[in-house]
Amino acid sequence: MQRPGLTEARLVEAAAELADASGLPAVTVSALARRFDVRPASVYSHIAGLDALLDATAAFALGELGDRLAETLPGKAGRDALFAFADAHRDYARAHPGRWQFAQRRAAPDTAATVAGGRMARAARGIVSGYGLAPDDEVHAVRLIGSAINGFVALEAGGGFEHSTPPAAESWARVLDAVDTSLRNWPTHPVDPTN
Repeated sequence: MQRPGLTEARLVEAAAELADASGLPAVTVSALARRFDVRPASVYSHIAGLDALLDATAAFALGELGDRLAETLPGKAGRDALFAFADAHRDYARAHPGRWQFAQRRAAPDTAATVAGGRMARAARGIVSGYGLAPDDEVHAVRLIGSAINGFVALEAGGGFEHSTPPAAESWARVLDAVDTSLRNWPTHPVDPTN
């Protein structure tokens, strides 16, 4: 029997809130059942299982992040777009650390999370296309941007910059300047990956 008012959307939102408060590993069917004061079977009447819940919550987080990008990116190109894109990611990760973890989770194919992830990839691709890179190089450039953002955010979230100066915000700006410089000076000759 379904509990009145309990829906997949409410479960997903509760999973996102739980992840922000306690981390992604805290999100379980049992934890959600306790939160809504129901039995786990009631949760399963709204979701297919834990993997489906995690995928749906990843899609939720990616959708929120995509909405932020849709607000901040229009009218920007080059360095301005790069900084807006990166800042949106870092700000989201700092405000919603658990949701950020969900957004990094590899989702099952053909789910709402993979669709939402595609939205992020298209936004990043739009930024690098503004630098005039060859289409074959755009994938590499998107990976560079993602690596810089995700690496910095992960180190910052783990406390990696807390015991040193200058402040992380200063390093963040320098890292993004370095990425911008790399994109503006992209090598025109492919590098042999075996060297």
